[in-house]
Amino acid sequence: MSFLDELERLNTLKEKGAISENEFQELKNNLLVQKRTEDKNKRLEKSVSDEKTWSVLIHLSQLCSFMVPFSGSILAIVLWQIKKDESEFIDLNGKIVANWIVSKIIYFCIISFLCIFIIGIPLLFILIILTFVFPIIGAVMAGSGKIWRYPLSINFFKLTPDEKYYIITTNQGKYNE
Repeated sequence: MSFLDELERLNTLKEKGAISENEFQELKNNLLVQKRTEDKNKRLEKSVSDEKTWSVLIHLSQLCSFMVPFSGSILAIVLWQIKKDESEFIDLNGKIVANWIVSKIIYFCIISFLCIFIIGIPLLFILIILTFVFPIIGAVMAGSGKIWRYPLSINFFKLTPDEKYYIITTNQGKYNE
């Protein structure tokens, strides 16, 4: 039964004398509170869904670098900067991605130097594979409401003390372990 139907039913009961004016007001207030709570929960669920979507996009945007060099790194950082103030979840995912991007650049410089001694060539292939795999794992985890810190990533942007896994709970609107 919809909110308006329920309100009409209460009004009919009041007019027939089945409930008093005070009972009508009390039941109407209860109905309004229930409606507001339902609306708030719907907004919260949509907000959580949006947080997950933006976090997934931040991770997956890194893959654009395989088509246009450096575009994925730039896109990931731009998306993070645009959305970081809207959500702690998005901000944490953005910091993790930014940490990986800076770490990856450092690793690339070291490995490029090691290519002179031939040992860098297999390391370069490993770095390319990790550059493809880590964003996918991060996106899957973000889509399920968890934060996954990329292995081998150096912390340039500080995360919370226990940053490894956070789960979004829609009933509280907070991040719990």
